[in-house]
Amino acid sequence: MADRKRRNRLPEPTTVSIEGMSHEGRGIAHISGKTVFVFGALIGEEVKIQIRKSNKKYDEAITLEVLQASDARIEPKCAAFSVCGGCSLQHMSSDDQVAFKQQSLIDNMLHAGITIGSVMPALRSHSWGYRKKARLGVKFVRKKGRLLVGFRERSAPFLADMAQCEVLIPEVGEHLQDLCALIDGLDAKETIPQIEVAADRDHIVLVFRHLEELTDHDYEALTLFAKNTGFWLQLQSAGPDSVVNLYPEHQSLSFAPLKDENIKIGFSPVDFIQVNTEINQKMVSQALHHLDLKPTDRVLDLFCGLGNFTLPMARRCAHVTGIEGDDPMVGRAKKSAIDNGIENTEYFATDLTKSEPNASWMRAKFDKILIDPPRSGAMEIAEIINRFKAKKIVYISCQPSSLVRDSKIICSHGYKLEHLGIMDMFPQTAHVESMAVFTK
Repeated sequence: MADRKRRNRLPEPTTVSIEGMSHEGRGIAHISGKTVFVFGALIGEEVKIQIRKSNKKYDEAITLEVLQASDARIEPKCAAFSVCGGCSLQHMSSDDQVAFKQQSLIDNMLHAGITIGSVMPALRSHSWGYRKKARLGVKFVRKKGRLLVGFRERSAPFLADMAQCEVLIPEVGEHLQDLCALIDGLDAKETIPQIEVAADRDHIVLVFRHLEELTDHDYEALTLFAKNTGFWLQLQSAGPDSVVNLYPEHQSLSFAPLKDENIKIGFSPVDFIQVNTEINQKMVSQALHHLDLKPTDRVLDLFCGLGNFTLPMARRCAHVTGIEGDDPMVGRAKKSAIDNGIENTEYFATDLTKSEPNASWMRAKFDKILIDPPRSGAMEIAEIINRFKAKKIVYISCQPSSLVRDSKIICSHGYKLEHLGIMDMFPQTAHVESMAVFTK
């Protein structure tokens, strides 16, 4: 037993100089030739660290004390920054965050041997209180005798003990303790694992996931909370299809993909939408600019979701074909097209990670293509992109590594990377959303 304790004992704190930054925003140092990734440290700093996890090729550490600070360092705004896993860059100024993300993306591309025509200015918006979509964890901690609502700790399965969240919209982020008090008074307080938050311009919906049937007391308490606060409440007893309205009886959410255009897209609180409304509108506008759509263009919209790009594009071209793997989202995309009086779109529910060479849309030719894949990217589509004979491709990415991989494939088919830039969709985090424009 004593030997095992010695093996698991953490090394003593040590002082290191930060030589670089990893793409996920951690400082990079070396101890006896071994790489150490340090959370909370910036390039050029001298910091005292504690190694928390040791791997064969590298160690992971946290910053205990900053001995020599970088000019880019600022005081984190959130009191829970040191423990919460939601944000990782609050100790870096907003301007430096954006510059770091943009340069990281460029470095990834150049390292892969991809030539960049021009770098687009980063799309930016508010740095705080921007997040309109989130999933909050809920946990009654018996040892503490109280309830927690928030995000998980960094590199741990536990919920962070946080009073508020600075990146959530203030109507929710500043009232986490009110949610704690509400759930703590429910009979089901130990069997509510999460709250889904979703908001549009006018309303905020909270979806309470519950693992057991709620009592009459709980229904009454939740309904009263909704009436008193103005939140709309929904309940979810199982999968996404089990979501029902609690109060009010009739609820509907929608978002506008463009700021100055009358297009409204309906969505469910459990649907995927972009969390940052202003950046999304700027992103759609920039994509339209680079696609340079003509009235005769036929466009292929891959991973189209609810039609965030589909409907604005359809207003500017002859026809848009939307492809999405989630069948219910395809249904809602079709409905939004009808509701907006847009008749020149068609949709197919297709798993884009699998080949369907005989599908009618796979045999068609398109003038322009928009790709907006998940973090895993669009490798399977990139490998066959040439069959569509498109003159221009706009690729929206939420994971630089998959964008780099797919860009190499696309460029191998005779395209060149004309424009590249980031959209700061998630300020205070190392998450990088980007746009790449390819021309034949």
